[in-house]
Amino acid sequence: MDEPAGPETTEGTPAQPATAATGDAVPGSPAAPPALAPAPPPTVTLPPVPFVVHPADGGPTHLAPLSPRVIVLIGAAIVVGLLLWMARDSVRPFVIGLLLVYLLDIPVRRLVRRGMRRSFAILLVYVVAIVGIVGFLALTLTPLINEIFKLIEDFPRLADQLNARIKDLADYYAHLQIPQGLRDWIDSALAGIANGEPGAGLDLAFLLPLVTGAGSLLGALFGYIILPIWVFYLAKDQSKLVDAFDRSLPKTWRFDVWVVLRSVERVFGQWVRAQVILGFAVGIFTFIGLTILSVVVDPIFGRYAVLLSVIAGILELVPVIGPIISAIPAILIGATAGIESVIAALVLYTLVQQIENNFLVPKIQGDATDLHPAAVIFAIIIGGALAGLIGAILALPVAAAFRDVVRYLFRRLGDEDDRETVVTLVRRVGMDPATGLPDLTTPAGADPARG
Repeated sequence: MDEPAGPETTEGTPAQPATAATGDAVPGSPAAPPALAPAPPPTVTLPPVPFVVHPADGGPTHLAPLSPRVIVLIGAAIVVGLLLWMARDSVRPFVIGLLLVYLLDIPVRRLVRRGMRRSFAILLVYVVAIVGIVGFLALTLTPLINEIFKLIEDFPRLADQLNARIKDLADYYAHLQIPQGLRDWIDSALAGIANGEPGAGLDLAFLLPLVTGAGSLLGALFGYIILPIWVFYLAKDQSKLVDAFDRSLPKTWRFDVWVVLRSVERVFGQWVRAQVILGFAVGIFTFIGLTILSVVVDPIFGRYAVLLSVIAGILELVPVIGPIISAIPAILIGATAGIESVIAALVLYTLVQQIENNFLVPKIQGDATDLHPAAVIFAIIIGGALAGLIGAILALPVAAAFRDVVRYLFRRLGDEDDRETVVTLVRRVGMDPATGLPDLTTPAGADPARG
């Protein structure tokens, strides 16, 4: 590409630039002006905060009285929230549908940018997705069903083998030379676990909502049947719906509403993409590991490798607790073959989780859902208790989105000291702080100011 022509002298010959690096001027040219300090970056002027009054006399900032339309919106939100909560079993399929819409929208946007009509792009993505799902099921469904029937057929034999191993372990424990006080404590703990006493041993009652939630999904079968049609219409008219929503917002609300919505979208977008990739990765790594163990340790692992791998990939959706639950069937199956198989299963699942947590999660998930493990476990238990299996799965992105929204609103309602933090948070979600439009100058995913 041709370079643009430089400035010319009055005689029409190119001007000779001064050598700024050395500070020497070209002979015959005027002396170069002294170097000036770089200008400070311009101060970003944020839109005014809605619902907040700044007195002209410098008095304390306070919230504005609620207008009639705000009261109407609050009342409508309460009514809609109550209706959705009362019909939560039927709403679950549409929550999954919203996640599917987001996944489909990524390739659809790329096809639309290439000139394809949106409806044709959606149909093409549908066809590719269906072909991919059918191909995946063709590779996994038949062996998966075969292994399920094998497990059902082998269950009595496996149970007898497991009981025999437990008896051997009990005999070994009975001959151990340990203090009587420690033995009494172990015996009481084991008796408490066997009797289901919550105070003695491990209480697994918190897993009950996950199991009941999985069963309640069958009650929403009709919702899942019409889900593809609903997703198609929602994806087809997505841009129109967004434009209509934007036009309905008061001008003073738009900036903050879109920052909040894009903060939520950023968290859920990274979470959805991460969970799909991590689920496949964990399933594949588990299958490879079980296949190796079937050759090196015991063939029992290869007999149910597909089933155990699918369980590991699906339970990857439930953070922290899911991987622990997915290891239990493999450990029990390994226990039927001996203590070496139990240790091998523990090592395999621990290794897969270490690879995931230390290599895959930082690269794939980023920091959008970066929560402390204690907060994650608390959110999972609350989500499972409120909405069953779907609640436990969505607890992590909901908690992370809530954190980001509260952080933004807390800083947004602060004083001038919080301006830079607000600007960073706004640019993090891809918006220009001055205009509220998409920010094309700041790379997506920039680290926000912590606070």
